[in-house]
Amino acid sequence: MMPKKNSPIWHPFTQHALQDEMTRVVRGDGAYLSTSDGRRILDAISSWWVVTHGHCHPRIVNAIQDQAAKLNQIIFAGYTHDPAEEVAALVLELAPPGLDHVFFSDSGSTSVEVALKMALGYWRHLGKQRTRIVVMQHSYHGDTIGAMSVGARSVFNAPYGPLLFDVISVPFPASGREQITLDALETACQKDSPAAFIVEPLILGAGGMLMYPAWVLKEMKRICEASGVLFIADEVMTGWGRTGTLFACQQANVTPDIACYSKGLTGGALPLAVTLCRSDIFDAHYSKDRARTFFHSSSYTANPIACAAAKANLEIWQDQQSHQRVASVARMQERAIEPFRTDPRFANVRRTGTVTALDLRTSEAGYLAKIGPELQAFFIERNLLLRPLGNTIYVMPPYCVTASDLDEIYGAIRDAADATAWRRNYVT
Repeated sequence: MMPKKNSPIWHPFTQHALQDEMTRVVRGDGAYLSTSDGRRILDAISSWWVVTHGHCHPRIVNAIQDQAAKLNQIIFAGYTHDPAEEVAALVLELAPPGLDHVFFSDSGSTSVEVALKMALGYWRHLGKQRTRIVVMQHSYHGDTIGAMSVGARSVFNAPYGPLLFDVISVPFPASGREQITLDALETACQKDSPAAFIVEPLILGAGGMLMYPAWVLKEMKRICEASGVLFIADEVMTGWGRTGTLFACQQANVTPDIACYSKGLTGGALPLAVTLCRSDIFDAHYSKDRARTFFHSSSYTANPIACAAAKANLEIWQDQQSHQRVASVARMQERAIEPFRTDPRFANVRRTGTVTALDLRTSEAGYLAKIGPELQAFFIERNLLLRPLGNTIYVMPPYCVTASDLDEIYGAIRDAADATAWRRNYVT
């Protein structure tokens, strides 16, 4: 028999046979979380990459409270409301120029599903049979069926293989091998006439925090444009300052044809996502023929309270101090990670914007490396929320993090390498 659990909850990305008790959090404040047993935990990964300016930011909390007393929910088919209209206008103002329409959904995965359906609907309504999707090796775009289909085939989606559609994959542009990726993308675009190419700009998140330069992103957009292939930027994680600019595509000076934003959209307060697109993609669905309607929705599309949180967050981003804070965190992160570049216990030490990552040298690598849960347990004992991707340790803090906080984080990473050396078959 299974051991009796204290809770009936089935937690995400959790093997309950190895972790039967969850850390109970009762409060969040800035970069810290307070637990029911009186501990104060430093959130070094922004609670799965969603918290931007800090937990329970007063401006966002006040906006949620005000909106909850006015309008908490309304069907979004045939109706609208001020928070949604204001969020759409602000997002378009902040996003790369040339994106004209905003479709609301609930999460990163659904924003990707929307993007894929937009792309396929676009070509169908133009009367062209372009149905293939090009993806990048090691990519991750979410856990719904379409999002899994355009992600790497891996342990994340192996049980669901029969449900996933086929895609064209190009290799990750590893340092020194970027041209191989670009050549493969050009071949796929010219030979297969795909509908779209979807990519995580500059950083591949769950695939291992893999990073590549902006010039590669710019070239990929140029190749797609030359063949008329729609370019979908999945900025669910890379958006909202993570890469050093508000959106990663801005570093390559490119405007995607379709863009997916979520996670930090509400500052981490409530679930909300948007998918932005060019006007011609909207126009392909615009018709008196109801069969050309864009058939996608969820019950809570553009929930007014979530939109109020997003509006408050976007107004914070209009303040130049927010961008200065991102730049400051990026500089602090570089100073903190620099000593690890010459530490033989670590490999592939890297940083893009406010995100750092490094691989602990082990005889076993990858997401299922046994060292992963051991590292996570070590960090929680040090009152740190760090969730390694196997032997890959990454730091993605909220922007209210201090230099002292980072010293604590990286000190624990050094200590973790020492504490696990005897059991990880240390290799150089």
